[in-house]
Amino acid sequence: MNWFASAVASINDVLWSYVLIIMLIGIGLWFTFTSRFVQITNIREMFRCVLEGSRTPPPNGHISPFQAFCISTASRVGVGNIAGIAIAVVTGGPGAIFWMWVIATIGAASGFIESTLAQIYKIRKPGGGFLGGPAYYIKNALGSPFFAGVFAVLISVTYGLIFNSVQANTMSLSIATTFQIDPLYTGIGVAILTSLVIFGGMTRIAKVASYIVPFMAGAYLLLALVITLMNITEVPRVLLMIVTKAFNFESVTGAAIGTAMMTGIKRGLFSNEAGMGAVPNAAAAADATHPVKQGLIQSMGVYFDTLFVCTASAMLVLLSPEWESAKITGIELVQKSVAGQLGTWTNFFMTIVVLFFAFSSIIGNYFYGEMNMPFISKSKAALPIFRACVVVMVFVGSIASLSIVWDLADLFMALMAIVNLIAIVLLGKYAIAALRDYNAQKANGITDPEFDPAVLSNTKGVSCWPRKK
Repeated sequence: MNWFASAVASINDVLWSYVLIIMLIGIGLWFTFTSRFVQITNIREMFRCVLEGSRTPPPNGHISPFQAFCISTASRVGVGNIAGIAIAVVTGGPGAIFWMWVIATIGAASGFIESTLAQIYKIRKPGGGFLGGPAYYIKNALGSPFFAGVFAVLISVTYGLIFNSVQANTMSLSIATTFQIDPLYTGIGVAILTSLVIFGGMTRIAKVASYIVPFMAGAYLLLALVITLMNITEVPRVLLMIVTKAFNFESVTGAAIGTAMMTGIKRGLFSNEAGMGAVPNAAAAADATHPVKQGLIQSMGVYFDTLFVCTASAMLVLLSPEWESAKITGIELVQKSVAGQLGTWTNFFMTIVVLFFAFSSIIGNYFYGEMNMPFISKSKAALPIFRACVVVMVFVGSIASLSIVWDLADLFMALMAIVNLIAIVLLGKYAIAALRDYNAQKANGITDPEFDPAVLSNTKGVSCWPRKK
């Protein structure tokens, strides 16, 4: 098996270091210009749409735009936003954070396009609600059921099974370290909680996510804010260090500009998932009045992930005077930094935060798998079997080491992203047309624009619009 693991690692290195970086940045820049910098010029509207969605209850059987935002955030914001950022700082230096900001700004344009497309080409779900995402617009708009099926299998296996086993593994290790609880018992507990949520269907997942996400993110950001205010005089120095080290051609903590740039870009791409094809599955489920609304909300999700949560983790590390000499990284470095500021009691707090981050990722990841099950099997037994497999993988992940499985997940995710990126390049013009329609309605004083597919040059694959027949 060593040769197989080595081959997978080599392929991953090529895909993630060259192919995906070139595609994601190039396509992100293309959509930035063709959308006339939608991710910058519409920031105020993004906030408005998120707040509006949080106040609007969804119809029975449906998911609100805010709940869809929480589902995508649950999956996107995970343990990697804490441990991964500490690793990025140690590996690439403080300058890596600057390049994460850059890649988030570029990626937000791709995030807007893919989520808008998911809304345009969503379909009605039997019993109420909507289904959609890359598999749906690849099949219905591009007319390619084969690649739609390939995408559906890749995302269901990667997110629903493999990523969830890794999240469960992180939870069991954290609990074992802090509370000395055997991973076996943690695995049983997490498996039971997971089954209680996912066997309730997508609406239950949406409700749980809408409670967990604001709490976990709010608690973590509040912690970061308190420590930042305690060290407010150091903040200008840290921010200046982040920017200057991003362009420093000399070695900085072992990281020259190339290392800082590549580390920040890779961490940013992997963290915010813009253009990767996962988030549109949540975006499509929302009962929105216009596809662009959900596109803007999910662009806000990219910023929330990187500019808020990841930056909070970076500040927790860089405001600690020991970050360069600690000789540790990952979650250990973050916990040590926080404990140095507020005391050792925060180790328990950080463990609870990790648990919420990991569990919310589990249910968010499962949601993506369920959304794609119709492409994998038409049998009524397929979904219960998939749910059972997810619960089993959560338990197995809690008690086993899954290094080769993690490498396979990276490979599957890369292939999934390539399929999605090609699709959104081919269909991007329809998302741009929807954006122009939305902006035109807003300019004419319409506060809540309604989408009419007649504004598209081709309505092939559109089935849920206009919203009010």
